[in-house]
Amino acid sequence: MTDAIEQPPVKKGLSGTALRVATVLPLIPIILWMMFAGPLWVWQTFILAAVALGGYELMAMKVPSSRGLRTWGSVSSVLFAYTIIFLETASAVYGVVLIIILGAMAWSLLQEDPLHNASVRIGWLLGTPVYVGGTLAAVALVREFEPTGAWVLLTMVLAWGSDTSAYFVGRKFGKTKLAPRISPKKTLEGSAGGLMASVVGAVIMSFFLPGLGPIDAVALGILAGGAGQAGDLMMSVLKRSSGVKDSGGILPGHGGILDRVDALTFTAPATWAFGHFIAGF
Repeated sequence: MTDAIEQPPVKKGLSGTALRVATVLPLIPIILWMMFAGPLWVWQTFILAAVALGGYELMAMKVPSSRGLRTWGSVSSVLFAYTIIFLETASAVYGVVLIIILGAMAWSLLQEDPLHNASVRIGWLLGTPVYVGGTLAAVALVREFEPTGAWVLLTMVLAWGSDTSAYFVGRKFGKTKLAPRISPKKTLEGSAGGLMASVVGAVIMSFFLPGLGPIDAVALGILAGGAGQAGDLMMSVLKRSSGVKDSGGILPGHGGILDRVDALTFTAPATWAFGHFIAGF
């Protein structure tokens, strides 16, 4: 009778929550330095890098068959964001839009995919720069509001505070489905809790932001918090329609860049518009 071979113990990896924390924790001091103390160009470069990755992820989800299309989606997203951040003039933006249109036409004509896929290719070649580059550019723009970095922090509080609160409130009290076909776990109760967290976060931040009064903070909390939830749902639509769980895998425990900034893509433009047109920055 032979002795059974003893198997080595199986090493358990980090839990989902621990992995998420371990991924983000080392980045927090670097991001805070870029937000509050680093040169403006460093923050702008960081945002452009996020745009490049986000554009590539979105094209990989929607047009996975071509590396060239993914690359052009990334490049055109950065080009559009760069124009908004650094040039800002209507003529510059219009020039870049023309480049994006011509690029979409060229890539669509050069592809060998069946013709019935052409409309999808053209749509995402045109839409990716606007959706990724056009929205995330606002994260760079709000850093220019005074005091330096504070409006970026406000934007993050509005986006991720709402997202986190909606999750926990929904788990504890959620009964009524918000959008079951899009995201079965989201509830109206969780959505209400997320909006409340956005309002509370904005009001707290208003004490440190001279250009944001308490009443304006409530309005901004509702506007940007609601926009962030819409951004979250939109990313769920994109992933579900593409048959993927995550937009990418660059952030262990979180997925891709777009998984992490889905709410921020809508919250940041809403916050910038409020700060620019209402607060007067």
